Amino acid sequence: MIHRFLSTETDWARGIPMSLLSRAIAHSLCFGAYDLEAVAGDAPQVGFARVITDRATFAYLCDVFVVPEARGRGIGRQLVVAVMAHPALHGLRRFMLATDTAAGLYERYGFTPLPADHPLMQIYRPDAYRHPAETAPQQR
Repeated sequence: MIHRFLSTETDWARGIPMSLLSRAIAHSLCFGAYDLEAVAGDAPQVGFARVITDRATFAYLCDVFVVPEARGRGIGRQLVVAVMAHPALHGLRRFMLATDTAAGLYERYGFTPLPADHPLMQIYRPDAYRHPAETAPQQR
């Protein structure tokens, strides 16, 4: 479910291979949200959040999502509350995330935008999960 959603429904992880996501999950602190009011049998997973961290000085919150049919019920907020309450994430010097759509949600928990003159830098490869043939220039 996590791979299907991230690889097909998100802009940030579209096309991520299952093997790569499995490795990322194995080396991260992960949180799941489940529908305990589901009518049929087991409680299906309806949300996910992943934190990349050394559990001492730094963390990066990523891959946060709630499936469309479960949105509007506060599940995203509950996920962030669970993340922020985890003891391994207390006392960190820096806790980061990137969002285009949910800044208001994260601001409630103390996240703020970086100032324009912040020294943070990055290498960003938005096409990292695309097959090389999909990103290669067309030959004429």
